[in-house]
Formats: sequence, C-alpha cells, structure tokens
Amino acid sequence: MAATSSPIQLPELSQADLARYSRHLILPEVGMEGQQKLKAARVLCVGTGGLGSPLALYLAAAGIGTLGLVDFDVVDASNLQRQIIHSTKDVGRKKLDSAGDKLLALNPALNLVKHEVMLSSANALEILRGYDIVADGTDNFPTRYLVNDACVLLGKPNVYGSVFRFEGQASVFATREGPCYRCLYPEPPPPGLVPNCAEGGVLGILPGMVGIIQATEVIKLILGKGEPLVGRLLLVDALAMRFRELKLRKNPACPVCGEHPTVTELIDYQQFCGITPETAQEKSLKNGIPQISVTELKQRLDAGDDLFILDVREPYEYQIANIGGKLIPQNEVPQRLAEIDRNREIIVHCRSGARSQRIAEFLAAQGYPNVKNLAGGVLAWADQIDPKVQKY
Repeated sequence: MAATSSPIQLPELSQADLARYSRHLILPEVGMEGQQKLKAARVLCVGTGGLGSPLALYLAAAGIGTLGLVDFDVVDASNLQRQIIHSTKDVGRKKLDSAGDKLLALNPALNLVKHEVMLSSANALEILRGYDIVADGTDNFPTRYLVNDACVLLGKPNVYGSVFRFEGQASVFATREGPCYRCLYPEPPPPGLVPNCAEGGVLGILPGMVGIIQATEVIKLILGKGEPLVGRLLLVDALAMRFRELKLRKNPACPVCGEHPTVTELIDYQQFCGITPETAQEKSLKNGIPQISVTELKQRLDAGDDLFILDVREPYEYQIANIGGKLIPQNEVPQRLAEIDRNREIIVHCRSGARSQRIAEFLAAQGYPNVKNLAGGVLAWADQIDPKVQKY
C-alpha cells in the first residue's frame, strides 16, 4: 500500500529525466507515473552516518524529488570505515555539508534540504511534518523513540533500520495498519545496558546492506508496489549470511499507537531513556562511585601515588590504545577478583567511562572500599592528556 496518496497533478519528467531514469521507466512496476511519484516525493533521512549514507545516495540516484537530511555531527576518521558518503578529505567537516556535496554531485536536480539540528521533542514534529516518509538511520535510543512517536502522531511511515556488530534489523513502522517501534520495544533498555556501535563495533559493510534495504522500502512505499515490511521485522546475520523474518502485530496496549494511547505528545526523550543533565556534584559522584578526571589522575600518577589502575576493555581494544593499568575485560572481573588489590585505591577505566562505571559499582558492592571511575576514559585521556593515544 502506498504511504501517501498521489498528488492531483504529478510533476512532468524532463528530457534529462527520461534519459537518466530510463531503466526505471521500462519497468512496468515503475514506468512514467512511478517515476513522477518519485519526483514528487519528500523523504527525510534522520542521520547521515552508516545507514544514512547508502540510504541517501540511493534515494538521490532513484530520483526522489526532495530529500531532507537531519544531522549536526562532524566527520571523524573512525566514520570512514562504514559511512561511505564521506571521504578522507571531509574529516572535520560538517556531515551535512559533506553529504550534501556528494548527493548534489550525483543528482544536481535533487532538492536537498539540510536540518543542522539535534532532533528533539521541541522540533521533531515541525521538521517531520514537511515530509511524506521518514527513514530512521539513528544510532541511539532517545532519537529512535522520538522518531517513532513523532511519526505515529503525524501519520508518517517510519522506515526503520539498525545495526550492531554483525547483525541488523529493518522494518516499516507507524503505518495505519501496522505496528510501531514501541509495539516491538515498549520501553528503552536501562542506560548502559546495551552497548552502542562505538563500544561494540560494527562490520563496515553491514550498514550498507541495511541502508539499501531501507531505501528499497522507501521506494516501494512511494510507488505503492510490492510488499513493504509492514508487520514484519527483517533480521540480517552477516556472518552466516542469513535473513530471517519475524511477524509483528499492532499492540492494542501500545502507549503511542494503541487503542488508549498514553503518549499524546512528544516528551523529553533524554530523560525518558535515563539520560539527564548532570550537576557538577552528580558528575563527581555517580551511583555512589566517585569520579576522577583524567587531569587529576595524571597529576596523581606524576606524584607517585600508589594507585591500582584497572582497564576493563577487551584485549583487541588494548592493542589499539593503552594508557596503563592491569587489563581484565569486564566480563572476566567477577572470576578474577583475587587479582584486584582491595587494599589499594582502585581507578577503573574503559574507552569512554560507561563500562568502567558499571565495574566500579560492582567492585564497591563486593566490599572494595576505595574505588573510583575514570570519567571519559581513554577518549578523555587522548583529548586532554596525550593526543598520541589513538582514539577509536
């Protein structure tokens, strides 16, 4: 079923359009009218990263008339392994500018609209309202739930994709007849329970696979052809190269699209996901665990203080960057407590401070009297202490 009804008068195709899209025009399922629908369509891509890169490129190539991009980040060298819309010379540039250059080089007739903002409860409805279909290429739970709820409230299809390590998912949520993201996941996981791609990694090719699936679903919705992934969750296992499918049903008790919705307006999704602004006192003491800054740690190490530095990352991370300490991966800590000196002050660190926070809490619960978490982890050390330490 098409996502939107056809406009009263579809735009004409120019001679340049006829030449460019000739392989579409000879497909009976597309033809002249289908290509005109693509030209009339307005699609919003949330994110220009791993999923957004192939998604935006293929939509622009297919002849989507208006393509909106939402992003506020800059290109980092670590993005280039999977975010193919950016190149080495773009490192440090705004992702919107980098992506925009590539998309317009590919299709100069594209009406490209840039939204250089962090999508929030204050602006999501206003931004999404101007589009027919929303394609979600985000990598965090607050924005994912925000996009879903905004799509339900506005009646916009949400073409969803996500990736982690070697596995991906894709579906079409928030159509009138199908479930929404919250029918599948009513509540987000507790903060820190599910690692993101920066912590767990992702096979660079995988976002390309899932992003192309998303682009395919967008085009099918516009054309009103085929069987969109409404009520179906496609699971991708890149290592086994297997595709599985789960049937999804609309949940009558869903808080946003159910029979008696409790979410009738967008909420503060950062707080909803347990991510709240911290006061200075809260920053220095999380869940009873004192936080130590990289600057203070450096001063104390230089002063010769007797500290037990515990690195809870994985061995492959240790090979990339090492700021010192005994390496005991987080999952091995419970079995290796005897190696951790409870008579010394313990400083726990990881890549960013999230895993080390959980291990510090665990050690405190085991009776270790003097445990601190290194705020910001290896990343903060590289930024503030030693730029030679490789960020990843």
